[in-house]
Order: sequence, then structure tokens, then C-alpha cells
Amino acid sequence: MSGSQPTSPAVIDALAGALTSVLGAEFVQRDAPLGERSTYRVGGRAALLVELTHPERGIALSQAVRRVAPEVPLAVVGNGSNLLVADAGFEGLVVVLGARLARVEVEGSRVRAGGAALLPVVARRTVAAGLRGFEWAVGVPGSIGGAVRMNAGGHGSDMATVLDRVRVLDVRGGEDGWVHAASLGLSYRHSTLRASQVVLEAELVLEPGDVATGEALLGDIVRWRRANQPGGPNAGSVFTNPPGDSAGRLIEAAGAKGLRHGSAEISTKHANFIQADPGGRADDVLALMQEVQALVKGTFGVTLTPETQLLGYPRWSPEALPPTSSHAPNPAAEVES
Repeated sequence: MSGSQPTSPAVIDALAGALTSVLGAEFVQRDAPLGERSTYRVGGRAALLVELTHPERGIALSQAVRRVAPEVPLAVVGNGSNLLVADAGFEGLVVVLGARLARVEVEGSRVRAGGAALLPVVARRTVAAGLRGFEWAVGVPGSIGGAVRMNAGGHGSDMATVLDRVRVLDVRGGEDGWVHAASLGLSYRHSTLRASQVVLEAELVLEPGDVATGEALLGDIVRWRRANQPGGPNAGSVFTNPPGDSAGRLIEAAGAKGLRHGSAEISTKHANFIQADPGGRADDVLALMQEVQALVKGTFGVTLTPETQLLGYPRWSPEALPPTSSHAPNPAAEVES
């Protein structure tokens, strides 16, 4: 899918004014650094960024968007742990969640976590409260909102296993309400949440556990991650695992481990991770993703599907490589990671 024409500065100006009037000037930013909000820490800027600090302001945000710029390209960005922002930036509106939406509340076996809450924080809070079932998330650097959207998981579990319901705001549609997990179509790294829906809160249902046992499991998971996955500027798994196989195994078997393109390199510790050099280029990361996809396709006949969310690039078709020279913004490239 090719990108649309960039939103005009006049439209961005009008939208910035409308959002300032309902959210406050301190929560609206023009030409905002965006790449540095990702764990790759490379990439360009957003034409307009707003911080949603209270769930109650969500409807006002939606009304302003629908009234002033209903077709503006829109992105919801969480912790940026699964995100690659184009060097050319994103000519649209980025919505991020504020600290109030990072709260974690535990009552019995039920946990309510804001969309901005970080998974390791929730994992440790639940273990400290004597609950089990969310320990796996201690090694995943994303947010609750992004984890719901992607059905994040690891170590034999995922969000679908523990999620009861979520509160979602539709920025384009104006709806704000609770949705049961059963209606989200959760599957491997997938949900049916619409691109314009922001996960404001999530409720988890866990099981009674032992604090000491939970803390020991947290330690085991952290040690395993450190031993088997690289640290530094990366965005976790680049490609989803094809059925019955491992993307990392295929990439390594194709001879791509340690492969470099400009300022980006396939990790020598885990072949399904890409490391970005400090001060590097997002476009180098994308070019390396494309090179690896083509190499695995040519070697094994398997088309790897990116798990990394691309922002400011055309949508990546799993069946075809996007041109590396195209930096057009994608109105449907709304992500929460």
C-alpha cells in the first residue's frame, strides 16, 4: 500500500490550535522528536504530537480531530519498543499517553493497568501482590496498550491468557468504552483492534501465587533474556515466527547473522534482532530488514512477516518488498508499541 500526500501545514496548524484549546498548550507539540521515543532511538519527527493525560479528555481529543482534520494520518505510540520511525518523519498526528495512564491497581486477583503502564512494572507489581500468571512480561519492554494490540507474549504465555477486558477510545469514531477480550480476536501477535483505537486501560485476571516463587521466576526470566537476547538500541524481534519454525533460526541459517547495512546490523547474539548504531539511520534498519527478508525468501522460500511496526513508511506487504527509496507517510500506519 502506497502512502498518501503529506498533510498540509495549514491543516496541522488548525488541528494544533484545536487540540491546544481542549488539552492545554503543554500537551501539544509541533515538529516533535519521535524517533528518540522508540527503543531504536533513530528516526525523524512528528508533525504534531499530543499527550493524553486523562481518560476523560479522550472524547474532547476525538471531537477536535473529527471536526478539524478527520483524515489526518494518525499514530498511537506507546513505549516505542516495537517501532521504526522513518528518517523523513511522520506528517501526521501522534498520540501518546501520560503518566496518569500508567497507574497499576491490584484488587484481589484482578489488576487494572493503564495503557501506558510498562509490562515489567506490572509484572513486578503483580508478583509483589502474591499473584502469578504475568511473570513472563518482565522481559518485554513494551506498554500495556501495545501489548494488547499486538497480543504480546513470551515464555509460553501471552496477553490473551490473562486479559479480561480493555477500555478503548476511538479517536476517529468518538467512542470510549470497555470491550471484552473475547471480542478482540487475539491470536499470535495480532488483535482486531482498529488502528484508531487507543487502549486506555486493561483489566487482567491472575491467579494466587507465592511471592518468593514469583520473584525467583522473574529472576530466571531476566537472566534468560540477558543471556539470549541483545541489549542496546533495538526493537526486539524483527519478524514473527513462521508456523512451525523460528525467524531467528531461518535468518541465521541463511547466513545473515552479523550482516550490516550502513548503521544497522543483525545481532550476533540473536539473528532476529537488529541493532542500530547511536546516531544511525532508520532507513538503514529498514533496508536491512528488506535484505534479510529477501535472503530468507531466496534461500528457504519462506516470506518472513515483519513484527516491527513501521511509521512514516508505506505499509509493508508480507508478499512484496517495499521500495527502500519511498518515504511517503501512510495514513493507516497507526501503531501502539
